[in-house]
Amino acid sequence: MAPLALYETVANANRIAAVCERAEAGGVSPGVGLAEARARFPGLAIILADPPADARLLTALADWCDRYTPLVALDPPHGLFLDISGCAHLFGGEKALMDNLLARLFQQGFAASAAIASHAGTALALVGPGATSIIAAGAEQAAIAPLPVAALRLDATLTAMLRRLGLKTVGSLLSLPRAGLARRFGEDLLTRLDEAAGRVFRPIRPRRPIPELAAERRLFEPISRIEDVERVLFLLAERLRDDLARRGVGARRLELSLFRVDGQVNRLAVGASRPVREPGHVQRLFRERMKGLGEEFDAGYGYDLVKLAVFEAAPMPDVQTDLSGADAAVDAFGGLIDRLGARLGEASVLRIEAADSHWPERAECWRPVGAGNVGPLAARQSPAPAGAPRPVRLLALPEPIEASFEVPDGAPLQFRWRRALHIVRRAEGPERIGVEWWRDAGEAARDYYRIEDADGRRFWLFRAGWADPAVDPEWQRPAPRPAWYLHGIFA
Repeated sequence: MAPLALYETVANANRIAAVCERAEAGGVSPGVGLAEARARFPGLAIILADPPADARLLTALADWCDRYTPLVALDPPHGLFLDISGCAHLFGGEKALMDNLLARLFQQGFAASAAIASHAGTALALVGPGATSIIAAGAEQAAIAPLPVAALRLDATLTAMLRRLGLKTVGSLLSLPRAGLARRFGEDLLTRLDEAAGRVFRPIRPRRPIPELAAERRLFEPISRIEDVERVLFLLAERLRDDLARRGVGARRLELSLFRVDGQVNRLAVGASRPVREPGHVQRLFRERMKGLGEEFDAGYGYDLVKLAVFEAAPMPDVQTDLSGADAAVDAFGGLIDRLGARLGEASVLRIEAADSHWPERAECWRPVGAGNVGPLAARQSPAPAGAPRPVRLLALPEPIEASFEVPDGAPLQFRWRRALHIVRRAEGPERIGVEWWRDAGEAARDYYRIEDADGRRFWLFRAGWADPAVDPEWQRPAPRPAWYLHGIFA
């Protein structure tokens, strides 16, 4: 196989951006012009770099690093930050964790280096090709002193200027007066120096939220069958149940992370309409979620780590149940809603909520069931006045009809809707619904009628002085006679 190099366009010039080990051994280095590289190395295979693909790969590696700590931040284009505070002892210490990480990355085909320090800026400066180090707290300045100024990751122009002035190492910068450095090179240089020396805190931004509780199981032999995943999931849910009970809360949003042997991570998230703790209920939710995925659930060569995390919890006080069975009905209904949401997606299971409006099309809105607690008696609450029932089916937009009437201000004698003629046998009304003055001008009051035709079908019609703006673009122009619309259909 020929040596490989990647190139990219920098300042309207094609330059080598990365090289493989064989190309580097042959003398190719990043920064060389593409034409020069082709002339000096005829057998070199050259491919255009793909930064978006590199970013996707880095994100996938960050997902995989969740097996070591939940605090993983990106350091593009090729680096990651891992906050391993309180996690190293799970792997036998800091060195054992770093060795395990580098060994696994090597098995996946990555050439990686790592550094551990008490400050993120120090670790960032120390990490380099083939270098691995662990710096104790308080030894940051001595560790970075022999490093080249390029380790501070300054602007390329500033780095070149420092080299021309003979300031080739970080130690030479640390020995100079700070006031002179700031006046000559700017505050950014001092900030990078302080971060590398551990004088100031360099924050990192974890790319994923931190779970409130988590439990994981490392497997000696990888598993790939769904039944085995569910069995491990049940054991993890049992471990979380005790922690949730001690806090007096229940889980509202959970995530199952399945770490594949080949480095990929499959994540499944479910939500609950009410706080839950029971392992069986959690297992059923994820079972429905996996069934909804179907063929998309690909275990590859198997999972060697399974993690269950609680990302949202809510108070769940203990309650005393009775023998009426009402509590069991509520739990059964909540379980059904959760299973439907896990199978179809939470956005597909909706409930009606009353809104602050007396116009029918604005009086109700649809929201995901998981947005609040629900019960079996949750019903449609419309602000309709007593004795004025609302239709079961309300059209999203009122549809214009052709109506004929005996008295201009009375109910229609017949009307045509969707090319079908309906003869009115009985009419009730009108029920006037006034204009909401705080909304846009141009609306008019409506007179609603409950109509029953000769075939026994019942409709909800209204008459307005001019057309509805959502239906008729000529809303602002008064009609020569009242406009009629069909808005709903009764059962």
